[in-house]
Amino acid sequence: MTRNIYDSPLSARYAGSKMKYLFSPDMKFKTWRKLWIALAETELELGLPVTREQVEELKAHAEDINYEVAEEREKQVRHDVMSHVYAYGQQCPKAAGIIHLGATSCYVGDNTDIIVMTEALRLVRDKLVAVIRVLAKFAEDYKELPTLAFTHFQAAQPTTVGKRATLWIQDLLMDLEDVEYQLSKAKLLGCKGTTGTQASFLELFEGDQEKCRELDRKIAEKLGYTQCFAVSGQTYSRKLDSQILSLLSGIAQSAAKFSNDIRLLQHLKEVEEPFEKNQIGSSAMAYKRNPMRSERIASLARYVIADAVNPAMTMSSQWFERTLDDSANKRISIPEAFLAVDGILNLYANVADGLVVYPKVIGQHLLRELPFMATENIMMDAAKRGANRQELHEHIRLHSMEAARVVKEQGGENDLLARIADDPIFGVTLEELNEIVKPEKYVGRAPVQTEDFLRDSVAPILEKYSFVGEESAEINV
Repeated sequence: MTRNIYDSPLSARYAGSKMKYLFSPDMKFKTWRKLWIALAETELELGLPVTREQVEELKAHAEDINYEVAEEREKQVRHDVMSHVYAYGQQCPKAAGIIHLGATSCYVGDNTDIIVMTEALRLVRDKLVAVIRVLAKFAEDYKELPTLAFTHFQAAQPTTVGKRATLWIQDLLMDLEDVEYQLSKAKLLGCKGTTGTQASFLELFEGDQEKCRELDRKIAEKLGYTQCFAVSGQTYSRKLDSQILSLLSGIAQSAAKFSNDIRLLQHLKEVEEPFEKNQIGSSAMAYKRNPMRSERIASLARYVIADAVNPAMTMSSQWFERTLDDSANKRISIPEAFLAVDGILNLYANVADGLVVYPKVIGQHLLRELPFMATENIMMDAAKRGANRQELHEHIRLHSMEAARVVKEQGGENDLLARIADDPIFGVTLEELNEIVKPEKYVGRAPVQTEDFLRDSVAPILEKYSFVGEESAEINV
């Protein structure tokens, strides 16, 4: 490990090995060679002076890239594509003259970018599914456990722990839909030439328009795609980069929302993220169990959300058929967005898979607040027995204010039920009141909603992606 130069934390600390490989030089340059092979083979099939022997020579050296030769050549010519054309030609002397025939640098550069982003999206899709699977099990396990819901982070009508998890899942399902849609319309740039007109290929094919059309179709097919952009300048529209990073921003938003909820719940001591046996929570306060992984999710998510501005600005500022002010930016912004989202989803799966729930604490918090929420039911029951509804309302108001004063000013327990039981106007015992305020009576349809959601919305997705493995999430720190 080199320690005297900057190393991106996204690579060193957060992203997993599969995502890091997709944005590696090895993936990039091997894809360049696949594209050159597809071009040469297609030109052979369409009647240009390319031989089967030349194509086979190119295929024989598709993987063993002579990096040293390319790097030395680039020092001389200051052009990465032509340096690799030269290096490939050194290994394939018979084919050297037909490598890159008719193409411009964007043929390998842009098509490779699309291929890498597409593969990265597939990996993101699989990791989304993995998180959904973990959360679905959590929702099922806790679908009936009543808990305080919160609006404005103030105690509100109860829900269940499992029902709350369905809200996290639903956000991820929306993200998954976006990923699926983007993958469904994936297309290559194809081979469009220097300004997108295919003029060089029209010349090579001696004016044959159909062969120019067929060139794109065949190249796409050889690379596993069904279509190319119908029109382009020299590059594919940078709108694509903006769309993809907007999608990644959406995933980051969903994950950040989850992480914020967990951080708040951990403060309440109701639910905690996993904490390893030898993990240190604080350098100064040894007793602490800080939600560090959830905080890391929030931190990385913030980066991705901000990063999505980069391709939006790039797209909006492109000039005519080509300008190079996109290049340096997209070399950074796109890989880093994917690496960060990979780290986010690894953390998300890890946290979700190890959530620790404290039912007794949850129950305590509920019982502190439920008496206030049950007052309408208590009042209606007393009215049914003949008491005056308006008088009941005034008694409830006064008892509630006094009980709240005991809780807020004296730090005591909520004694509202005892006050009501002692008030003869209600005609009810404390035992009867305790029966009235059982938490499960106040969660509405939460358990059934959870069951319906898991069956109707989640199960089909998990079945569709049953091929996605259940390996443990990869986190480095």
